[in-house]
Amino acid sequence: MNNLFESASVDQVKTRILQLTPASQRQWGTMTPSQALAHCSNAMEMATGDRLLPRMFIGRLLAPLVKSKVMHTVEPLKRNTPTAKDLVINDDRDLAAEQQRLCALIDKFATAGPQGCTKHPHTFFGAMTPEEWATLMYKHLDHHLRQFGA
Repeated sequence: MNNLFESASVDQVKTRILQLTPASQRQWGTMTPSQALAHCSNAMEMATGDRLLPRMFIGRLLAPLVKSKVMHTVEPLKRNTPTAKDLVINDDRDLAAEQQRLCALIDKFATAGPQGCTKHPHTFFGAMTPEEWATLMYKHLDHHLRQFGA
């Protein structure tokens, strides 16, 4: 399964990020390409411990049922998957700046390896291993890149 500890997966995701343009048409959802990349950057900051969000009550209830399906299957995340309110981006962003920021965060995560992952629980899934963080971050990036056909 792809994850952000694999250099080939990192290279592939970064190439896809750089394919986005302001004119990239979304296949679902409401975000623009730059908002989606800013959202992904915020999620990457969760994985590195630079952004600490509290656990969601609904996650405490549903995470045990959802986590194994998300983490242990090659199936991509489904369209219109709910997101934490703290990760929603509503303002306009500069696409080139967001591409650069996200690629830098991906490199930071991948270079640090398992020891660079946060020990803070994921806002929905709770406690996660570094391998689960690496898998989830790949799937999350893939989800939003597929949203724009990249």
